[in-house]
Amino acid sequence: MEIQVADTLLGTLVDGRYRIRGRVARGGMATVYMGVDERLERTVALKIINPAQVREARFVERFTDEAKTIARLTHPNVVAVYDQGTHGGLPYLVMEFVRGRTLRDVLAERGRLNPGEALAIMEQMLSAIAAAHRAGLVHRDVKPENVLVAEAPSGGSTNLVDSVVKVADFGLARAVEASADDEAGQLMATVAYVAPELVTNGHADARTDVYSAGIVLFEMLTGRVPYDGDQPVQVAWQHVDRDVPPPSALVPSLPVVLDDLVARATRRDPGARPTDAGALLAEVQQVRDDLGTSSNASTAVLRQVSAPTQVISSVATERPQWTRLPEQKPGRRRAETQQGFGAKARALRDQLMAQKRGRTAVAAAIVTLGLLAVVGGWWFGMGRYTVAPQFTGMAKAEADAQAVRGGFTIKYADGRYDEQVAKDMVISQDPPASARIVKGGTITLVLSLGPERYKVPDVVGTDLTQAKVDLEQAKLVVKEGPKKFDDSLPEGVVIAVDPKPGTEVKAGSTVTVTVSKGKAPITVPNVIGKNINEARTILQQLGLTVVEQYKDSDRGKDEVIAQSPTDGAGVERNAEIKLEVSKGPPAIIVPRVVDLPCPQAQQVLQQQQLNSRIEGNPNGVVRFQNPGENNQVAPGTEVVLGCF
Repeated sequence: MEIQVADTLLGTLVDGRYRIRGRVARGGMATVYMGVDERLERTVALKIINPAQVREARFVERFTDEAKTIARLTHPNVVAVYDQGTHGGLPYLVMEFVRGRTLRDVLAERGRLNPGEALAIMEQMLSAIAAAHRAGLVHRDVKPENVLVAEAPSGGSTNLVDSVVKVADFGLARAVEASADDEAGQLMATVAYVAPELVTNGHADARTDVYSAGIVLFEMLTGRVPYDGDQPVQVAWQHVDRDVPPPSALVPSLPVVLDDLVARATRRDPGARPTDAGALLAEVQQVRDDLGTSSNASTAVLRQVSAPTQVISSVATERPQWTRLPEQKPGRRRAETQQGFGAKARALRDQLMAQKRGRTAVAAAIVTLGLLAVVGGWWFGMGRYTVAPQFTGMAKAEADAQAVRGGFTIKYADGRYDEQVAKDMVISQDPPASARIVKGGTITLVLSLGPERYKVPDVVGTDLTQAKVDLEQAKLVVKEGPKKFDDSLPEGVVIAVDPKPGTEVKAGSTVTVTVSKGKAPITVPNVIGKNINEARTILQQLGLTVVEQYKDSDRGKDEVIAQSPTDGAGVERNAEIKLEVSKGPPAIIVPRVVDLPCPQAQQVLQQQQLNSRIEGNPNGVVRFQNPGENNQVAPGTEVVLGCF
């Protein structure tokens, strides 16, 4: 079993104020903990820089200066910084604790987002980054891992449009980069989101963040980043050599206006991009207004119209105050225009009614309008409707083909786990089969996500409190089994889980955790090489039970040749100690040497590991031997030879 070292910071009081309660996440740059500010009695997040990042003495000074700049950045979409300091020589930040998930976690679960959700998250992201740009601060590491998606203020909604988005780690990459060795080509930004100018000359400004935000939007819309490769440097140079492809190349249903938005944000030439996050924010808000996405629409419905553009039907709602652009209100000229149009219409009516031909034309127009009203009433009441086909039970590809044949638009709602229905099979539809629906209307389908299964996380070596948090976040029920002594892990640390880590189980399954009681109270002594009687006495005086097993050995008879557990192990009272005891060397059968010359007889006995002693003439012939032939004796036994 692989042993993990427990986190020694759990339970630590930092700076006499912040009590660390659990580990939230660990990355290459820092580790984030959940803690409690015991002075103000509030939950906070502590980001402690990893030892490998602290490369020179001036790092702490640079980190402190950067922390002061970040602390002055106050915005609803920025993770607030409350305090900073050092603990054990490692710099740390005390920040707002956001209850939610990273955008990376959301994308890992959902795959990709619909346009309404992606644009809503993008607006709040850019609002935060724009505030930083106004303060002269460049983020330098915009990516889904640094975007937190918290619960909606109203609570209970699963719609990401209603979620609160906060951006973290402003300036942290700059502080770490400043402390690093000046190596050519070093990039602090993640290569999947790095701007071309960072690759070629290491220069970063507000437009660098705009490029990275454009890549994040591409990933939200398509479920993947535009470039990949075997080595990070290969990915980085693709940003320099290639234009980012349009999102609709991967998701054909996306409107062209989103392709244009991603293209403008990710131009390889920084001068061709929006000047900063505020400029890109204005474009995102315009696109969102054009498409009609809102916080009340969980999914955007895309329709193909006769013109090349596409529209998204939805109901517009108010955005948060800090993300709105100034609204344009109709002025006096528009009102005057409307009044003038009304006067001209009245004059035209009077002129027509004054002439017979005009009155006839008006009557014909009225009859025509009546017929149009009847036909239109039939069309809007019955003629434009048909019945919805059956989609339930079909695979996704089959449902798409059926919709194309029937001229319907398909919208996929969030999937649902099902123990009986295979993944990507339709489990429900709205409207239901045979219900009345407008011809070419939209039908919402729900696909099965298959049986809901979760992998048991590896919490071995973790403090019990943190292990419970990790297991409950995986939707598992924790059960504490009997505690056991362990020579390697301290008291309160998990030493085993059942089922084993990595096992896939249903949501709500029970996982039994075995927790260490620390090292056992009795230390096993070393009795190897001692006589079994002495060894037995030593172990029994310690309250231990001796189990003996005898084996053939070249070692002396009754000598202890092995023990289990080994010396130094911790055991409880009455624990069994297994001893292997030597039965002595195996017996040797004495060969017959009678009638052999004495020198030859001695050689035969020596080859059999037996000693010899001659009585009589050493050059004579053996007339008798003792012990006699075929007797079993121990190695080294002396055989007396009578030679005459």
